[in-house]
Amino acid sequence: MGGLAAAGAFTWFGMVVAISFLETPLKFRAPGITVSLGLGIGRLVFRALNIAESVLAITLLVALAVGHSDGRAWIPAVIATACLAIQMGALRPRLDRRAAAVIAGVEIARSRIHLGYVALELVKVVTLLTAGALSLA
Repeated sequence: MGGLAAAGAFTWFGMVVAISFLETPLKFRAPGITVSLGLGIGRLVFRALNIAESVLAITLLVALAVGHSDGRAWIPAVIATACLAIQMGALRPRLDRRAAAVIAGVEIARSRIHLGYVALELVKVVTLLTAGALSLA
């Protein structure tokens, strides 16, 4: 099951890097993309990403549990899962409300919520690489 755990961790890692650190910043540079349109697309993409991440988190944790892992991969796997839970339960709903307001044309002050989300993405990337490597060891 170490192979399945590694596959789950590395697939999850790849999705986060591809969406959060590649697609999202580039989307706003595309010709004709307004902030409202970019936010609308982002809301859909991150909802889908979080669902896929949830499936991968469960896959990773179950593979570690069934695989009788020596336990080293558990800590980074649990940290990555906790980051996702915080993002989905506390940060993304607030970001969704802000995006909906901007899309509706409401002027709102800048917020640091997005920075918290990005910080958790960085923690996830590091912990998922670690969990994947340790599950193969």
